[in-house]
Amino acid sequence: MIEIALTFDDNYWAPAYATMRSVCLTTHRTRDLRFHLLHTGLSGEHRAALESIASDYGAQLNFIDLDGSDILGKRIEQFPRIKMRRFRPIIYARLFLGDLLNAGIERVLYLDSDTFVRSPIEMLYDIDMKGAAIAAVRQPDRLHCIAGTDLRTRNAFSMAEPYFNSGVMLIDLTQYRDMDFVAALVDNLPQSEIEMFYYDQDIINFAFRDRFLELDNRWNLQNPEPAHEAFDPHILHYSALARPWKLWTRVAFKRTYRHLMTNAYFYQYRRETWMRRAKSWLRLGN
Repeated sequence: MIEIALTFDDNYWAPAYATMRSVCLTTHRTRDLRFHLLHTGLSGEHRAALESIASDYGAQLNFIDLDGSDILGKRIEQFPRIKMRRFRPIIYARLFLGDLLNAGIERVLYLDSDTFVRSPIEMLYDIDMKGAAIAAVRQPDRLHCIAGTDLRTRNAFSMAEPYFNSGVMLIDLTQYRDMDFVAALVDNLPQSEIEMFYYDQDIINFAFRDRFLELDNRWNLQNPEPAHEAFDPHILHYSALARPWKLWTRVAFKRTYRHLMTNAYFYQYRRETWMRRAKSWLRLGN
């Protein structure tokens, strides 16, 4: 089996669908695919759209409803306080893959829901990890991520060492399950340093430092612009504000992505996004 995990809430159902469909369209082993979908607040209509991946391509789907779990509540409360407020708790679900997936699964590929897979995923999934806990691509703006304001405010990481993006990770779950993320932080860092952490990406990089296998950046080409199409990337990662489902952005393979999501879901998702924004504006105006 090719075990793949995604984490998302109902606001990201269509990008998650596009990511899953891209995997299915570009693999030779669709019936070996098993998607583990860690989700919150997923509506019946949106779940049905995701379930079509199984009927259309023969992949297996394992829905894991985090609303019925204490993972995003009690477990996150155990973590030291972090100042940043940008992301919702669902972002932490990656830290608990070892707990949430079947104990018999030894390897899983984690994909963010803003990725577009363009090459057979088995090319990545079947690599020799050479004893590493995680295989990933370096973060392009890693120096700022590592050191912060004026490249001098943080001491938890060394700018001389690799720092990896957590949006595409091939994970050895045996080593992952053995990691106590809370202890890795509180036993080695002062609270003032932990408060500056960038959520789970910093946590994973710190906890598994020296235990990464570096991948070619074509396996996680981040913030891709049209000129990057010439690199023929294996996986595109639309991790900046420019997203392929936004009408006026310039990103690589934008037209292809719209048809990947399908026209029907693309425009449905656009309408839903505008409705959410309108409701938010109305609440702010009251």
